Amino acid sequence: MPEWSLELILSSLHEDIQRRLATARAALAHPVSKGDASEKIWLELLQMYLPERYQVAKAFVVDSKGRFSEQIDVVVFDRQYSPFIFNYEGEVIIPAESVYAAFEAKQTANADLVKYAQKKIASVRNLYRTSLPIPHAGGTYPAKPLIPIIGGLLTLESDWSPALGPSFEKALDAGKHDRQLDIGCVASHGHIVRRDDGTYNMVQEGKPATAFLFKLISRLQFSGTVPMIDIDAYGEWLTK
Repeated sequence: MPEWSLELILSSLHEDIQRRLATARAALAHPVSKGDASEKIWLELLQMYLPERYQVAKAFVVDSKGRFSEQIDVVVFDRQYSPFIFNYEGEVIIPAESVYAAFEAKQTANADLVKYAQKKIASVRNLYRTSLPIPHAGGTYPAKPLIPIIGGLLTLESDWSPALGPSFEKALDAGKHDRQLDIGCVASHGHIVRRDDGTYNMVQEGKPATAFLFKLISRLQFSGTVPMIDIDAYGEWLTK
């Protein structure tokens, strides 16, 4: 009977992601095609390995006041407790209350991309989110506090040298409050995690995609469950 190797399994997961990202970068000539391929690879990774309570899509996010985010490459959202997810002419539209995390996915990290990712994540965090009291057999629980939306960046390469050095960290530090990035992966070099004190742990390692996946799952576990959506707030748009 063959012996299993957890080390080999985890290593193979990272190597598969890095190989597919590198192939897309080398084989596709058009920048848009490269970007679309990168998004697809990251989406498939998270769709396959995140617990089933989470779903993943390229999407716009909307709030009950009718405001929309920019289009987000990778949105991690709740489907178990979310009463509706819109599909309109091929575009996915997710209510703001359902969002756990939002990521920008591109081929290479640089200062402009970090700034762009910070702006796009802010467009999600700045949306209005409702939270209703939760009924139970003995009455109601107070409305659940809103969970922080995780923001991040996913790439294959980095334009900086060293790839995860002070210049990269300086670009990340420029994103404060609603623009902060919490986690990321540069699949050829390592992963990034924002510490509680606001500094960044820039981890250079051999299996970044796998390490990033585990860190994200850990963050999601501590996020808990999304708040109870005020459906009537969205329903008011039916009479406008």
